[in-house]
Amino acid sequence: MERLIVALDVNTLDDARKIVEELDELVDFYKVGFQLFIREGKDAVKFLKEQGKKVFLDLKFHDIPNTIGNAVRACMELGVDMLTLHSLGGFEMMEVAQKSVWEAQENKPLLLGVTILTSLDEAFLHDVVGVNDRTLEEEVLHLARLVKSAGLDGVVASPLEVKKIKETCGEDFVVVTPGIRPKGYDTHDQERVRTPEEAILAGADYLVVGRPILYAEDRRGMAERIIREMEEARAKLRGTF
Repeated sequence: MERLIVALDVNTLDDARKIVEELDELVDFYKVGFQLFIREGKDAVKFLKEQGKKVFLDLKFHDIPNTIGNAVRACMELGVDMLTLHSLGGFEMMEVAQKSVWEAQENKPLLLGVTILTSLDEAFLHDVVGVNDRTLEEEVLHLARLVKSAGLDGVVASPLEVKKIKETCGEDFVVVTPGIRPKGYDTHDQERVRTPEEAILAGADYLVVGRPILYAEDRRGMAERIIREMEEARAKLRGTF
């Protein structure tokens, strides 16, 4: 299942290898974030590519444009399929990053702008970011428009904002949604969450799922459950369910 991205938020490559082996042919796409990348570096990406998997390298780059352009080029050398920048880094930073992708001859990843993290709420937006003239949803849409204007492929946003982002930026604008929790599952530190079905019905292109699968007694069973929910939702959209 390519539209399900399993987050390998684990400590070692051995931990990651065990999960990939358990999920086997069920999952084609995996996220490598700070936790695994800092400990294992490019070996984590290399392992996944050797297994024929796609890699979402989620390092949320945010720095001066030249530094980010060079970082994106380095990531393309690893063969990653999806990559994130913080949209709060601004238009120029994102545009330089995207130009690095356009200039490449091969291994061009989808480049995504992170909007507002799903663990954050409106109080954070006002108190920390200092945005007081827009609601959280309005800020997410503002950032999504900025990401699109810089030429990026899409955004990472909570499932609550997917529908509005698609209406604002178009159906071809990719939306990747973390904050996915099956029915009855504890939301933990996530503020803006939805079920797999709700996210797909809203128009999400990819769902990122970590703890519900990683911490499940039966990881494969949980992945199958989530995939089934996703497929049933897609059937409803097609009118075939």
